[in-house]
Amino acid sequence: MEPVYRPVIHAAKTLFFLQGTRFTITGEENVPRTGGAVMAINHTSYLDFMYAGLPAWPHRRYVRFMAKKSIFVHGVAGPLMRGMHHIPVDRHKGGEAFRLAVAALKAGEIVGVFPEATMSRSFELKEFKPGAVKMAQVAGVPVLPTTIWGGHRVWTKDHPKRMGRANIPVHIAVGEPIVLERREDVTAATARVKAAMQAQLDVQQAAYPALTGDELVYLPARLGGTAPTLEASHEADEQDMRRTRDKFTG
Repeated sequence: MEPVYRPVIHAAKTLFFLQGTRFTITGEENVPRTGGAVMAINHTSYLDFMYAGLPAWPHRRYVRFMAKKSIFVHGVAGPLMRGMHHIPVDRHKGGEAFRLAVAALKAGEIVGVFPEATMSRSFELKEFKPGAVKMAQVAGVPVLPTTIWGGHRVWTKDHPKRMGRANIPVHIAVGEPIVLERREDVTAATARVKAAMQAQLDVQQAAYPALTGDELVYLPARLGGTAPTLEASHEADEQDMRRTRDKFTG
């Protein structure tokens, strides 16, 4: 029974209906009916948690997302996160989150991970952290390469959110499960997962309705858009981290 997760999903689907979100979801058949898996997801939108779980829903699978610990102490979001059995991550003490994630995977859960760790302002794939691959190896489960394109036009960093009826297309793809050998080189395995996700994302971007005018801010510079480059995005992320450090040490 999922007394919290199930109604949250229905509430999210109602929100998407009211927003007029037009979903294109592929690869639902790649979500395992039973057993653990690491769902590795690209991260461009504040709503990626809500989008990424949709391909698992037809099989009544619930994705347990790894999310920053601060959300779990929020007065409203905290009880929901705990009730849905998501996994809190303390970025300064990652060992406990890793242990909880592996335990969930071994218990047959799908664990959702954002290997980039933070949202991509460039809308390109950033450098991947190795945690997703490591936990899949330790737990002996596959990785599900999952990519989302279009959700950043609804709500992302540095842009106004559009939570009303914007009728924005959102494409979600789950690729074939990637099986990792326990002793496979972590760096090479992480690169393999990232390459699979990049290939999926390329297909989604090519199939997505063309963006023009003011909407070019949501298109990567590599594709002719006006989004920040990866380098500029990295510098903005560094500035964010410096401000956070100054707040706690000043």
